[in-house]
Amino acid sequence: MRILRMSVVRAALVLGVVVVADQLSKRAVENSIAPGEEQNVFPGVSLVYSRNHGVAFGLQPGSNAGVTVLIGLALAVLLVYFVRHRSDPWMWLPTGMLFGGAIGNLIDRIRHGGVTDFIKLPLGWPPFNIADASITLGVVILFLLIDHRRHRRRRSEIGQQIGQQKGQRE
Repeated sequence: MRILRMSVVRAALVLGVVVVADQLSKRAVENSIAPGEEQNVFPGVSLVYSRNHGVAFGLQPGSNAGVTVLIGLALAVLLVYFVRHRSDPWMWLPTGMLFGGAIGNLIDRIRHGGVTDFIKLPLGWPPFNIADASITLGVVILFLLIDHRRHRRRRSEIGQQIGQQKGQRE
């Protein structure tokens, strides 16, 4: 029970940090940059105030209800996975990042009917926000943790097979 409690607390802290950072950064952009205006920050990185009414990267504009349902289903699956693997080290991190990013963007969808995006990278990459970055990094970390778990389990199985073979020979 303690493992679940600590994992939930850590995931909730990450979730809170992501939501606060996301919402504060979006408000700062909305209050300082005119829609469509672009301000260079670093070579190749600029800030632009845009509103995304679709899914990721502006796909399927105008489908807020469908997007919300899909996000809800994905988060439900993640929650079940998190509860089942709560004792896995670091599982709380991608869970908090994914929930925080989803909630940050959901707040925008409820308030504005679309998501505020503002970070623009070169090569035609569509603008994104801190919630999007958190979701992307959360997915990468989650897959790395799942892959690590799979390899750890496989190594354990191989070790057991070798132990059994040694026992049979003796």
